[in-house]
Amino acid sequence: MRGALLVAGTTSDAGKSVLTAGLCRWLARRGVRVAPFKAQNMSLNSMVTADGAEIGRAQVMQAAAARVEPSAHMNPVLLKPGSDRRSQVVVLGRPVAEVDAMGYGEHKARLREVVAASLARLRAEYDVVICEGAGSPAEINLRNGDLANMGLARAADLPVIVVGDIDRGGVFAALYGTVGLLEPEDQRLVAGFVINKFRGAPELLAPGLAQITALTGRDVYGVLPWLDGLGLDVEDSLGLDAARAAVPPREGQGTLRVAVVRLPRISNFTDVDALAAEPGVNVTFARTPGDLADADLVVLPGTRATVSDLGWLHERGLAAEITRRAREGRPVLGICGGYQMLAREILDDVESCAGPVEGLGLLPARVEFAPDKTLRRPTGEAYGERVHAYEIHHGIVAVEGGEPFLDGCRTGAVWGTTWHGALENNGFRRAFLADVARTAGRAFTPAPDTDFAALREAQLDALGDLVENHLDTAALERLIESGAPPGLPVVAPGGPGHPSLNAPAGSRSR
Repeated sequence: MRGALLVAGTTSDAGKSVLTAGLCRWLARRGVRVAPFKAQNMSLNSMVTADGAEIGRAQVMQAAAARVEPSAHMNPVLLKPGSDRRSQVVVLGRPVAEVDAMGYGEHKARLREVVAASLARLRAEYDVVICEGAGSPAEINLRNGDLANMGLARAADLPVIVVGDIDRGGVFAALYGTVGLLEPEDQRLVAGFVINKFRGAPELLAPGLAQITALTGRDVYGVLPWLDGLGLDVEDSLGLDAARAAVPPREGQGTLRVAVVRLPRISNFTDVDALAAEPGVNVTFARTPGDLADADLVVLPGTRATVSDLGWLHERGLAAEITRRAREGRPVLGICGGYQMLAREILDDVESCAGPVEGLGLLPARVEFAPDKTLRRPTGEAYGERVHAYEIHHGIVAVEGGEPFLDGCRTGAVWGTTWHGALENNGFRRAFLADVARTAGRAFTPAPDTDFAALREAQLDALGDLVENHLDTAALERLIESGAPPGLPVVAPGGPGHPSLNAPAGSRSR
């Protein structure tokens, strides 16, 4: 089998990332050399490849599903928002600019060449490439500069399937409207649909499937049922609550309550997934001081806007509550940006350009932001356990006291580190949680056999099972190998007979 396919969605968080991963695992299990690809990703969840490139965490998860090593070419353009209007542009794993929405347009011509080259390289190296779109292809205000949806599909002649989330309602309108809003040239690449997150009576859904096929002339390739307990890496905070709700607390000896502060620019919140996988550990997200009241451990996670989010902590009263708890000897863990907030002083002339800012003063450290971003995959030791992790930060922390803790430090019940992913190391995680429980005075013993990597592998296999058991895989094979079927009808928002159906393609506004 050789070819490629683009998975688009009716909305963000419709299921593009997990369907792409499921397709990758299904093909990999059949012995197909497959790779994921997302041309342009906007996400604060990222990871570092073996050669030191930063890419979206979802593409790393999809590479694991494909059983291949992740590469910068799988996500050549990554946008990391630092505010509502500005983002850092990461190209082939390296930051190149800070831009607003209008300024980003000046980079599009070059980025289009980068995207095309990366996709061509993957297609030469692998039998199949499963591409993931971004947001929705029907964002008509963005079509002219599109790199990841129909712009990519048209440039590379990719067949497209559109996935819709039935759990949020209105899925048939979303599927029809998505196709109907596209230009005729784009519509001819949209081969059909997949419905995601279905939990109901199949016989009630069947008439709708028949009608959407009749209305659009496109097949429904299958219906994926709702599956509890996936909790796979989500791209941004839109999917954070749903992902956590999908991972119910596992029973164990005692209970340890963990509150993760939901920062406005929270990043790499996948760091706490391994905690949520532990039996007896209940993980919640906190926005107010009251949310921290019964927590045994407070986690300050990573952030793309350290100084701004530190200000938010003060405004919400969270800073005072975290400080009070720490001085009472109640455990606090800071990771990357959260660690920086715990320092005595932050000097930032790079990210926020705020200059010197007073930190929470809970750790004996000073932070200075550097123009160059640190991107690496370090190894170390803590609690006598080997730790593998990754680093993504501009802030350089100078430790001025305390006990060593990975690359950071510990003072009393406060820990800080720049290392992401450390909690995925089973031995270290258990030892850390046991220390937290002792410090918090909780009767909690970590389970001796929780293997986070094995749990993730089982989740990826569950995605592959969903594809194999609920989608028309024979039709998908034909689509990958042969492209979109010829003669697909053009659908107009007004339905059959709409005047625009008969208008010359060039007469439509773009």
